[in-house]
Amino acid sequence: MHHFYQTLAGTALALSMSMSASALELNSVAPDFSLPNIKTHTVSHLSEYRGKVIYLDFWASWCPPCRTSFPLLETLYKKQQAKGFAIVAINMDEESEAMERFLTLYPASFDVLRDPEGVWADTYGVEAMPSSFIIDKKGMIRHIHSGFSKADIVDIENKIVKLLAE
Repeated sequence: MHHFYQTLAGTALALSMSMSASALELNSVAPDFSLPNIKTHTVSHLSEYRGKVIYLDFWASWCPPCRTSFPLLETLYKKQQAKGFAIVAINMDEESEAMERFLTLYPASFDVLRDPEGVWADTYGVEAMPSSFIIDKKGMIRHIHSGFSKADIVDIENKIVKLLAE
């Protein structure tokens, strides 16, 4: 009888894990979060950006591809910001000093939030650095991207321009 309950509990756990994983499929609603914003020194929520196309980027100072992505994202942000585009970069560093050193080398005018415990990275199912989610004006996840190379920015910008036109 004991084995039956272990099996039942394991099945329930697997089911709940698959249900939470399926929450981040394409065209699903992006989970709202509350995280400290290092620029405004307030708490920011994803819902504050509703009505804009959002590039939600999970990154860390120790991530080599993030050094490539940040200057390119900064250029993209400045180019598309006035058209209703936002970048929300969620830093995963445990130590804020590491993040601050990174941002000194790779400045960002877009919003940078902190998730040192990785709570929201887990919610979004982040498995690689950086990982990004392109979210449409209605708050739906339309594209998911893991990693980053210089050539990726062209495809990312094309996707964002299409969503801005919707």
